[in-house]
Amino acid sequence: MSLKSFTDYLLLEKNYSKLTVNAYQNDLEDFSEFIKDEYENNSINNINYAQIRSWIVLLVENGLSNRSVNRKVSALNSYYKFLLKIGDINLNPLSKHKALKTNKKIQVPFSEAEIKSVLDDLNFADDFESLRNKFIIELFYSTGIRRIELVELTTSSLDLNNNTLKVLGKRNKERIVPLLKSVTQTAVKYLNVRNSLEAIIDTEQLFLTKKGVKIYETLVYRIINEYFSLASSKVKKSPHILRHSFATHLLNQGADLNAVKELLGHSSLAATQVYTHNSISELKRVHINAHPRSKK
Repeated sequence: MSLKSFTDYLLLEKNYSKLTVNAYQNDLEDFSEFIKDEYENNSINNINYAQIRSWIVLLVENGLSNRSVNRKVSALNSYYKFLLKIGDINLNPLSKHKALKTNKKIQVPFSEAEIKSVLDDLNFADDFESLRNKFIIELFYSTGIRRIELVELTTSSLDLNNNTLKVLGKRNKERIVPLLKSVTQTAVKYLNVRNSLEAIIDTEQLFLTKKGVKIYETLVYRIINEYFSLASSKVKKSPHILRHSFATHLLNQGADLNAVKELLGHSSLAATQVYTHNSISELKRVHINAHPRSKK
């Protein structure tokens, strides 16, 4: 079975993004090179766990983080599951493998004051880039969408009559996210200046550069980083931190975990629960301040 059959399966049946599929392919090709050099084996289909284990040891010795090693092994595991599914192998050599331990990274969200400082205290002009940037920040914080989801939005994604946004998430799963009226008002202002650009090349895309072409991920990151550098001293200032802030602030205000899960586009509650550590801290604070038996 060729590697192309596997990548086609990921793209067409699993609806993985091209970026993810390319990463899987690179990992499998790296392992294939290792097996060829180390064991003079031209096929990764007929190997044992000991051989995979020696590759893992090499990766760790070369200074790769446990998180990165786990990602590579995960790609390999997906490949063997695919071979098992189509009957090319009878046993997955990684069936009993345990992932390497990793330190959980706690992302520190922006405070409500920091976000207020950016959206309310910074004076956004009425030119195209200023209104676009304000709309981007408001969308991230009010909907919790991912950076790639924002980049891929089209003008038809917006339903200003019903104050909703149609988002295409991971594995092409669609979800409808409500919009605050203040965000809808910013959207109208942005669309007016967007439609007044001298030239619009990517006509369907919602967010454009001033040259009229589709906005790109690094520019979106730079926009968030630049504005929040004016209001926050946190080390990491990224679109994902805004997504994290969205979830944390909703939970702090008593939002249902399942509702937040749906808004974020998560497939399981486990993915949403990583955002709860801050809300638990808030609950502790409220509990200590409010409980009659607490020594304030």
